[in-house]
Amino acid sequence: MTDLTGKTAFVTGGSRGIGAAIARRLAAQGADVAITYVSSPDRAQALAAELRAVGRRAQAYAADGADHQQVRAAVDRAAQDFGGLDILVNNAGIFIAGDVGTLPHADYQRTMDVNVGAVFAAIQAALPHLREGGRIVNIGSCLAERTGAAGLSIYAASKAALVGLTKGVARDLGPRGITVNIVHPGPIDTDMNPADREGAADSAAQLALQRYGHVDDIAGMVGYLASAEARYVTGAEVSVDGGFSA
Repeated sequence: MTDLTGKTAFVTGGSRGIGAAIARRLAAQGADVAITYVSSPDRAQALAAELRAVGRRAQAYAADGADHQQVRAAVDRAAQDFGGLDILVNNAGIFIAGDVGTLPHADYQRTMDVNVGAVFAAIQAALPHLREGGRIVNIGSCLAERTGAAGLSIYAASKAALVGLTKGVARDLGPRGITVNIVHPGPIDTDMNPADREGAADSAAQLALQRYGHVDDIAGMVGYLASAEARYVTGAEVSVDGGFSA
């Protein structure tokens, strides 16, 4: 496991699921960790306490991704509290599905605001605080390249847009030695997408590995991309999807 001792990470949507696994992984590698949350303050504070109990500095900040001022304020507050940032993981996102002919425009707008706009806001807010050789990791989706089913248009569009943002920012920040990459999870067993939900077996059957992934599968890849070992990896799309895209 690559050492991140002395580094500070900021993980959006870090109170549960993939985000919490990422926070734990980065802390296990030695990083201090700040997380944001929207609807799970108790879980967020419990996770921060858990990380502090193993010797890491950790704080949880409330920030709704749909309110970009809240996102910027949380980044600024964390940078002030921790004395700077080294790693930004944009994990927070929402999933809204439905027929393209009937979806309200408000659902499209909120999806874009949270899944793309909040990432842009967090990156802009983090830039003054990111030290040389910093790392930005965005969490995308296997649906960015292939939806595989109907009703996923606006979610897929938001994650495809995030690919473009990732690649563009990688070019912008390359001269500072800051890498910017995107990880595309496939079906991962979380409380939002449990492996025992109705229809999950059919989804798993479409994968090369024919099973759901674990949150640690994503966290492990983020831990690598946040490390010195990934210093020559930037602008990359990394699929951790059980073969959905194969």
